Amino acid sequence: MTSSSDQIVIIGGGFSGAMAAARLAERGVTSTLIDAGGDFGLGVAYATLFDGHLLNVRANRMSAVEGRPDDFVDWLGRNHTDRADPEGFAPRRLYGLYVQDRLRAVETEHPGLITRLHARAASIEGTDVVLGDGRRISGRAVVLATGNPPPRTASGDPRILSDPWAEGALAAIGSDDLVLVIGTGLTMVDMALWLDDRGWRGKMLALSRRGLRPRAHGERPDGAIPPDPQLLDGPASARLKAARMAVRAGDWRGVMEGLRPLTDQIWRAADVPTRARWVRHLRPWWDVHRHRIAPGIAARLDALIAADRLTLSAARIRAIVPEGDKVAVTFDPKGRIVPCTVLADRVIDCSGPGHDPARDPLTAPLLASGRARLDPLGLGLDLDEAGRVLGADGTPDPTLMVLGPPARATFWETVAVPDIRKRIEALAEALAE
Repeated sequence: MTSSSDQIVIIGGGFSGAMAAARLAERGVTSTLIDAGGDFGLGVAYATLFDGHLLNVRANRMSAVEGRPDDFVDWLGRNHTDRADPEGFAPRRLYGLYVQDRLRAVETEHPGLITRLHARAASIEGTDVVLGDGRRISGRAVVLATGNPPPRTASGDPRILSDPWAEGALAAIGSDDLVLVIGTGLTMVDMALWLDDRGWRGKMLALSRRGLRPRAHGERPDGAIPPDPQLLDGPASARLKAARMAVRAGDWRGVMEGLRPLTDQIWRAADVPTRARWVRHLRPWWDVHRHRIAPGIAARLDALIAADRLTLSAARIRAIVPEGDKVAVTFDPKGRIVPCTVLADRVIDCSGPGHDPARDPLTAPLLASGRARLDPLGLGLDLDEAGRVLGADGTPDPTLMVLGPPARATFWETVAVPDIRKRIEALAEALAE
């Protein structure tokens, strides 16, 4: 296949990759957008067809374009007037349609600057991307925008769903099945509501190390409380104390909103031991307060809990073993010495993305060759402040960049649309130059 050596090759056609291609085209830069699934603009998050899966951010903060805050709300007003509430939480399905519409509109306005390629990227060689069928796509830079991978649970047993988003994954769950879920975060919430909507009337036991569930947004937008200087500097223990004092003095949601614009700065300024302590001790609590769910979703979750159909427990899982037509899950409940075993009809892995650059077929060779290195905590590839991959010697590679969730080790706040669109703008600026 012929390709321009002056183009940008983007691996991953979900939100991050598709919107990066669109922004580059608006700046006159040619790109090839490679996606293994072929649903350009959707990714896992926005490919759901269930309208009960709502955005976790209000519509007026979900513009895909930095500097155009009303873009998504205006699109809703033109296409889905019943959902055009700026402060509402629109279905993720509609947001996927919005992203796809934006991509198509840019392609129409800037013909020839975006090439879509439904294919699997097998390796990166220099600034070439080699596809699974042997074709080679050349460019002047490669952008990794591969999104969130599924959990790392390995199982060939159909009763253990290692990727709940796979097509037809939930079809085998019976209406009265006992479902055990690994994880109590956002994906667990998605699965519980989706199953309930499909007519499942069984019970669900969700386990995680701390048993924490996502908190809810307030009924009205949460105003930011400016953080106290003690919260922004000094030892981690002192900052945590300051945060607790701020919460006692006001609304915890306001404290989180005040921190949000500064999180990337705080993360990048912290030394490695401090980051390690945050990840080990604070991250689970941060995640459930930072990544909140819509009030209506929280109410449905509360109803399932009140009906004794959903139980969330803190536990450490010991073993998952098929036993007859069931799955035996043995775990240590928090605060108890004696382990428990539950015979579940189905197990769903909602433990979170299985990011592991050392095992990923695209990034493992980059690490082995020294073209890339892991960040000090092993959370992901090490990047500079522009999103360029750092080699083993710490030198940034201007021809290899990372965008979206795979860049979390460097930027931390890089999974939500408001944060990703800022990174897209910075990437477009760098590549346009």
